[in-house]
Amino acid sequence: MPAQTATPAPARGGRVSRLSQLTVPSMPQSVASTAAKSSFSQAPSNALVPPPPLAVKKDPKLANNWKTKTPAELSDAEVIAMPDDEYMNDKQMAFFRLKLEELKRGILENAGETTEHLREDTVVVPDPADRATIEEEHALELRTRDRERKLLKKIEQSIQRIDAGDYGYCDETGEPIGVGRLLARPTATLSLEAQQRRELKQKMFGD
Repeated sequence: MPAQTATPAPARGGRVSRLSQLTVPSMPQSVASTAAKSSFSQAPSNALVPPPPLAVKKDPKLANNWKTKTPAELSDAEVIAMPDDEYMNDKQMAFFRLKLEELKRGILENAGETTEHLREDTVVVPDPADRATIEEEHALELRTRDRERKLLKKIEQSIQRIDAGDYGYCDETGEPIGVGRLLARPTATLSLEAQQRRELKQKMFGD
């Protein structure tokens, strides 16, 4: 979409600000959503923000499979094919809870393996080069575990959102985040457009 041109507005003292004559991106104010389901109409931020990707293709042959399968039996394609009016129904919520719990299990298993590796490598290595290599590997592994620790916190918060019935809805706009985005990032709390606006604002203002 073309960029919107801001209408020059009088500055303090009645003068027209030169900055107001510049073309600037539309930056709608973030609106916190307590229930994360309230409807909210807002002008899109269309300058400097890349267009959203094409909608995930649905296979109409799979549209009704969710009715006869348990959440554990559903595939990603079958969840994507579910009708829009069934978005975040009980079965979808249960499906994503299983996804989150599986991620959580994997992180905890990795943390246990790291502990074992560090315990096994406590033997003093006389060669300085070998010792430096081992220490670098340990540092890399600990950094990875630290990132997973932060992800674990987000997973716990997402499970709490499922319990509260808020999962799958944007924190800022209350709009659906979308099944496709949640499958790619089950801990997402913002829609793609809201995430892009936030990243653009951080890039522009370093906020």
